[in-house]
Amino acid sequence: MGTLYRDDIISSSYRPHFQAYYYKQWTNYEMAYHQHPSTEIMYMISGSCRIELHIERETDSTGLLHLQNESAGDDTYRQGGSPAETHKLQSESVHLHKGQFIVIDASVPHRLIVPPDSTCRMLNIEFGLVSSGSDSSLLNDMIHEEKELSALLLDPKDYYVLSDPEEVYYTLKSLVLELDQQRPSSMLGDLLFAQLLVRIARLYGETRLHSLPQSESYVRRSIQFMHQNYDRSIRMEQIAAAVNVHPGYLHRIFKKHMQITPTAYLNDLRMDKATMLLSQTDIPIPEIADYVGIASRQYFHLLFKKHTGSTPADYRNQSDRFVRDYASSDD
Repeated sequence: MGTLYRDDIISSSYRPHFQAYYYKQWTNYEMAYHQHPSTEIMYMISGSCRIELHIERETDSTGLLHLQNESAGDDTYRQGGSPAETHKLQSESVHLHKGQFIVIDASVPHRLIVPPDSTCRMLNIEFGLVSSGSDSSLLNDMIHEEKELSALLLDPKDYYVLSDPEEVYYTLKSLVLELDQQRPSSMLGDLLFAQLLVRIARLYGETRLHSLPQSESYVRRSIQFMHQNYDRSIRMEQIAAAVNVHPGYLHRIFKKHMQITPTAYLNDLRMDKATMLLSQTDIPIPEIADYVGIASRQYFHLLFKKHTGSTPADYRNQSDRFVRDYASSDD
């Protein structure tokens, strides 16, 4: 019931069954190795921790341990015991940071370690699949429609770790809140679960497709953070903290990859949003600075004129605007 990787996942209809879901904060904690008959998602909301896993690996006829090096895309071998062995238990360790999550398959032994003087906060969910009792299910339909999802579920793996631009977190959080309502059978719960798997599958496919170097991943995640938070008064330190790097390091790699500093990118993003608001809405000009996260209206005017060559008022007057009057609409 617990694993997502089933031979009949394409042809049969399944729906989720949830064993546990919870928020939890740990400080200076070391968990014993354990396993459970369900798939687990551990999402790091804040802090950091280490996940240790015992993974069973196959050996060949010479006793060499066969490992798949996914990041390099090739096979490597390590001495694994006598030629008579066909499997070997190997310990693997994963450092999990804010905004990352790990998906652990059912029956994989693992434990959580939070170092001394450290704290981490997680959102966890444990689930399996059961027969839907009908010819089709929402999950089954999603598998047929989403090629990334079918590819993920047809490629068994003991665990994998992904960095999330927050889409997975919000879906996972919504799912847990729905489960908290304790409804016997929730169509919305099934929908959110299917959405969660699709988001994970797309993120996994994107990560494997691009195989971004770590520095490029930091830049991509910082850009996503700015697009999601440009309407707030955010500083460079907050952007760097969102991707778990030092501000100076992020400034260097961002400029190298984007040929522009993070601050300049954020200002350009805000001015692009401001031009849209000026040309397509009737929002008063003094308020538009607040809409794009700039507290000083004078500074907003200076940035806008530098960006467009016009003042906000001149830009609005020169724009061919279409602003719908919702109050008088008959539709």
